[in-house]
Amino acid sequence: MIGSVFFIFNRMVEIVFLIPIIGMLAYFVDGYLKANQLTPAYILVLFIVSTIAIFWAVDTLIRFSTTKRSAIFVAFVDMLFFGAFVASVYQLRFIAKADCVSWRGGSVWVSLGPFGSYGRITDNPLALDVKKTCSMLKASFAFGIMEAVFFFWTGLLALFLHHSHRPAVVKETTVRRRSHSSRRGHGSGSHHSRHRSSSRRPANYVV
Repeated sequence: MIGSVFFIFNRMVEIVFLIPIIGMLAYFVDGYLKANQLTPAYILVLFIVSTIAIFWAVDTLIRFSTTKRSAIFVAFVDMLFFGAFVASVYQLRFIAKADCVSWRGGSVWVSLGPFGSYGRITDNPLALDVKKTCSMLKASFAFGIMEAVFFFWTGLLALFLHHSHRPAVVKETTVRRRSHSSRRGHGSGSHHSRHRSSSRRPANYVV
């Protein structure tokens, strides 16, 4: 029971923090699409992982009874998301120590496209607020780290749910087998008693 409560609570926290990641990175993806440029991996990877993760989190939360029955699979997928978020934030590691007050794009100024050098050349309004670009990337980076921790934790909780759910299933199966065996024994006993009574009954001879 406690494990289920913790799992549900952590799933809800994951969903809450995935929403701003998707919203902020969608802003960047939309800017690249409108500028007809390829979205760089350090934005696209985290965006895709977060989008898939939120569907997974919602599905396992809504169908929680199924989640408990297939807890091993849920734990495995959560660990995959843990690895995916680690890889995603590793792509964004350049923003970790950036000072957004005086940030000028650094080594990714060219790859920022409409938000960086290309935007400045073409007078794209997206390139005017570099501080906003820095802040959103940094926030996405921080939330991505948090999601990696959350999915690792829910993976462990899913394993706990598997171990706590398994004895209940075994117990239920044992009770069913005993009940079935007792019914068979009772039926067999009744059959033997009827057979005995019929064998003891005197035969009627016709003279």
